Order: sequence, then C-alpha cells, then structure tokens
Amino acid sequence: MHPYVIEMENFFGPHADPIKAVPMKAYMRNQFEFLGISSGGIGELRREFLAAHGLPALSELEPVLRELWGLPQREYQYTAIGILANCARQLPADFSETLEYLLVNKSWWDTVDTLAGGTVGIHFKRFPEVREKTLAAWRRSNNIWLRRTCILFQLSYKKETDFDLLKEIIHENLGSKEFFINKAIGWALRTYSRVDAQAVRAFVAATPLHPLSAREALKWLDRQDEKNALP
Repeated sequence: MHPYVIEMENFFGPHADPIKAVPMKAYMRNQFEFLGISSGGIGELRREFLAAHGLPALSELEPVLRELWGLPQREYQYTAIGILANCARQLPADFSETLEYLLVNKSWWDTVDTLAGGTVGIHFKRFPEVREKTLAAWRRSNNIWLRRTCILFQLSYKKETDFDLLKEIIHENLGSKEFFINKAIGWALRTYSRVDAQAVRAFVAATPLHPLSAREALKWLDRQDEKNALP
C-alpha cells in the first residue's frame, strides 16, 4: 500500500464511530461501508491531514486515488475527491482515463455528481480536445454514470454553458427509464434556467421529456413565478 494512504488510514481510523456508521450505510442502501464520520467532519480531517502531509506528488496522484477508491469505507472516496479537486487545474490531459475509472467504480450519485460537476467539468474546459474525444465515447456508453456525467459536467459553467451540446445529449437520452438519467436532465436544465430562462422554457415545451425531467427543469422558474405573483 502507498505510504500516503497508510498515513491517511492511521490518521482517520481513530475518528471512526461504528454507531454513526450504521445509518450512513443505510442511507446509501447498504452499498458501502462507512467509518461513521460526518461530511463536515471528514472535510475537517482532510484539511488537517493535508496541512500535516501535503498533497501527493502529481506523479503519485493516480495510484493514491486508486488505492483510496479501493478502501471499503466511503469516507476515503470522499477524501480522494477532495484531494483531486485541489489538483484539478494541474492534471495532465490524459488524466481523463483515471477520471473514468473513478466514475465507473463504486458508482453512486454521491461520488459521480461531485466529480462530474467539479473536476471533470474543469478538465473538459481546460482540454477541449479531450472533452470532444471523451464525450464521444461516454455518450454512447451503456454505463448510466458516464452518461449522467455527460449531462452534468457543465453545471458550473453558467454563461459559458454550451446549451446546444446539452440539448443534443438530452435528446440522446430521451425515453430513458433510468431515474438518475432523468433526474440529471432536469437538474442540468434547472441550473441553466438561471442563465437563460426563456431558452429552457422553450426547450421543455418543445421536447418530450420524462415528467420527472420536466418537473425538475422548471422547479426554480416556477418558484420565481410564484414569488412574482405575490401581492
């Protein structure tokens, strides 16, 4: 095991709370083990650990991430994502292969969404040629988490969102019965509605979206309408 990962296990282990771990595991449908450390607690521990040990060298980042991903307790995956976020603007172009590994292993919304809206979005903005090549593969994938990432990677782009690309990807996923796909479509549209409400309204009206997607897409706009209607 990598020395950095051993140090982390030794640092986090004494803070484990088996009692708190039980409901945390249940919330994630018993798919993952937990140390029993809250999200705020794990963030604080990560900051303390990084203050003492620093970030892994960029050349060592991939093996460290993969080993953290291989540990059974979910908090180590959350910590891996936090470390990765600190390095997001220094990653080499070919790091997209490692990002894909993290997305398709131990996949669930908690890790996929943070990666998609964070490091993946940053990486694709830094390397447009990587984005084009990677999206071409991920959009055709049978893996719902890669397709969800294609829908969500622009969440933080705001006015820089390529809405035509988003619409193309949404059209490719119309008719899906996957909750996580339909929810992502609504989330992406709702986020963009804060940038261009008219464009989102028009798209929703003209597109046979799943009811969940349409409802989620218009949620923020409907709330604004309600506020504006108040005397």
